Amino acid sequence: MIKSLTCRYIFGSWMNQYHQTGSDMRLKKARILVIDDDADVLTAVRVLLRTEVKEVHTTRNPEQIPQLLLQYAFDLVLLDMNFNASINTGNEGIYWLKRIREIKPLVQVIMITAYGDIDLAVRSLKEGAADFMVKPWHNDKLISAMESVLEKTGGVGDAKAKEQLLASHSNIVGSSAEMEDIFIKISKIAPTDANILILGENGTGKDLIATAVHEQSMRKNQPFVKVDVGALTESLFEGELFGHKKGAFTDAREDRIGRFESANGGTLFLDEIGNISLYQQARLLSVLQNRQVTKLGSNQPIPIDIRLICATNLPLTELANENRFRKDLIYRINTVEIVVPPLRKRKADIPLLAEHFARIYAARYMKPNIHFHPLALEKLQSYHFPGNVRELQYTIERAVIMSDGPEIGTADRLFSPLESVPEEESFPENMQLSDVEKKTIRKVVDKHHGNITRAAKELGITRTALYRRLSKYDI
Repeated sequence: MIKSLTCRYIFGSWMNQYHQTGSDMRLKKARILVIDDDADVLTAVRVLLRTEVKEVHTTRNPEQIPQLLLQYAFDLVLLDMNFNASINTGNEGIYWLKRIREIKPLVQVIMITAYGDIDLAVRSLKEGAADFMVKPWHNDKLISAMESVLEKTGGVGDAKAKEQLLASHSNIVGSSAEMEDIFIKISKIAPTDANILILGENGTGKDLIATAVHEQSMRKNQPFVKVDVGALTESLFEGELFGHKKGAFTDAREDRIGRFESANGGTLFLDEIGNISLYQQARLLSVLQNRQVTKLGSNQPIPIDIRLICATNLPLTELANENRFRKDLIYRINTVEIVVPPLRKRKADIPLLAEHFARIYAARYMKPNIHFHPLALEKLQSYHFPGNVRELQYTIERAVIMSDGPEIGTADRLFSPLESVPEEESFPENMQLSDVEKKTIRKVVDKHHGNITRAAKELGITRTALYRRLSKYDI
């Protein structure tokens, strides 16, 4: 009843109540998304806004929200609080508000509510909504509220400008606050020639960060050369990086230029640098200090001009251990550092990444229109992803391959059996010291298949002390 009254009110009073003023120019460049399950309401709002905004998109089905948000760069969303097909009865608006905030944190949301849902609308403000409008509304008040929200959040186009910033970094997908900070940092340091050290766990996308830096640098039209130095033995290290002359060693059948020379004028990316030996570090430091390389079997130094980017999965505290890594080399390679957060620290990016990989693998395996049930995305976000983005990528590929229809649901097996222990099972629920100790002892003894000597050594106690604890905890 309220919705039909709203429609009559909008159609009947639009021409009388709403008059263009200079202030409505703020909306001229805005893209608006309206979600309401009443077709008459959508028609009324579309008529009201079509001459006032750049684009207005409408949908009756809230499950289209993720796809629309990924397809278009909206400045503002008008979201109804209730839908006929409920996900969480009485809280549909809150549910979809959270989903919008997860997928596009920069997009502002105005909730549309009836008088009876005022308490729920106030709760929506606490969940991140910018404002709410009560049905039936005055058209000039709706326009004013939209202008006010856009003005407070940096103006029309601010969200699109930030999305363009996020989209300008090669194949990196992410819109979380953590990734936005990284993108801003990249935009500042990429145009310089400063050496960069990228830190992060395996699978977080350090190589993509390095590529993005190169693509935004002054050297973007020059070579980008990547070397996994952690995989090079000491016998191969110098020849691979610095090159060699014919006859320098047994298998040197011809002259070969090294990776430093190959990257001359461009960017050299040394991945897994934390795994090289102290001898290799000394040779690398010499080249970086002198800015020249000498091929194996030659005495002639060759000048080099490179931008150096290094990456490692070791934390900086471990690199600072001089028994493992030379501090003078750290200072040389670490003019600026970029720390890439693990996926569990930026769960807001999981839906974006999941949709991104789903599109890739749906095209590869000829399964068009693949999409996720909302609860399947929730299941992904509740998982801790020890393998980070790489594990998520293979998870989505497996789900696409195994799916029987276009929708990936919660019943589909999403996670790899390689990671069988969920994050929440890492510690006992009550967290008492005795229970933590018991769980740790059992885990280490199982790891060493009952070998008490090895288990005691890993735990840092004697065999006798370990036997006492085994008896104490009846293990």
